[in-house]
Amino acid sequence: MRLIQCLHEGQLRAAMVESPQQVRLISGSQGVYGLAQQAIAESRPLTEVVEAALTEERLDYAALIEAKQLLPPLTHSSPANCLVTGTGLTHLGSADTRSAMHAKAQAKESELTDSMRMFKLGVEGGKPESGACGAQPEWFYKGDGSIIVNPEGEFPVPAFAQDAGEEPELAGLYLIDGDGQPRRVGYAIGNEFSDHVTERFNYLWLAHSKLRACSFGPELLVGELPTHLEGTSRIVRDGKTLWEKPFLTGEANMAHSLANLEHHHFKYANFRRAGDVHVHYFGTATLSFADSVKTQQGDRFEIDLPEFGRPLRNTLRFSSDDEAIVTVRSL
Repeated sequence: MRLIQCLHEGQLRAAMVESPQQVRLISGSQGVYGLAQQAIAESRPLTEVVEAALTEERLDYAALIEAKQLLPPLTHSSPANCLVTGTGLTHLGSADTRSAMHAKAQAKESELTDSMRMFKLGVEGGKPESGACGAQPEWFYKGDGSIIVNPEGEFPVPAFAQDAGEEPELAGLYLIDGDGQPRRVGYAIGNEFSDHVTERFNYLWLAHSKLRACSFGPELLVGELPTHLEGTSRIVRDGKTLWEKPFLTGEANMAHSLANLEHHHFKYANFRRAGDVHVHYFGTATLSFADSVKTQQGDRFEIDLPEFGRPLRNTLRFSSDDEAIVTVRSL
């Protein structure tokens, strides 16, 4: 089952994807968040709750896109109660690009870079036996729900950014129940979006390289995730494909199990606050930056995973404002 969220007649609505051409509205204006809360309260699978709430009203999918009515497939009414985080060096081969980005900063080429050490830890201990704690992944915090860009929306590129590159990833979408138990609502295509030039200068600037803006969706996959997924990441400029490359994801192509990545995120009690939504990016191994692509105003990112329905598409909007020093004033 795949779900979307959209604006319909001025209200937030959830809908089930019936075909590439149409979606079927779900009753109520509580969205996917409310449906998930209902599933928890009634101890029922989300799919059952959705099926029981389907209406006979159907909407044209292409018309929703054209009207810019698509929303992320899971949202919280309070952006501060949605946390956006992620992990890196999780995919087989993903360390190669990162290692090359900062290998020159190492004292001896014969020694493993820190990225390769981290990646090696994942390969050796990122998929522990059930119930065991595996190796910790690289982890980062991006921001709260205010940074999330709608599918088909524009990524704002701040004036201080030296690069604006895509990161095609899987995102796990979660809701914390009333007892503080993380509940996985489903998965979505994600574009985590980063400044790879800043990261290349010094990998310790990883946190600064995260440009905060990100997107996921448009569709939420409910149920089990295939272990092997093959997708395509591309950049379109002036209506023509500038760059395109296949990418692999899913546990069969990862150094860590999803359960291990989830454990190391939710092991912190403050990330198990009842009612909060979490969007967690699982990492990637494919970047246009590695092929020396330089993005520019109006470029469109397209990330396509067939199992997730429609591709995630976002365009770039560069800031024309001069970079200003932010000052703090005393009270």
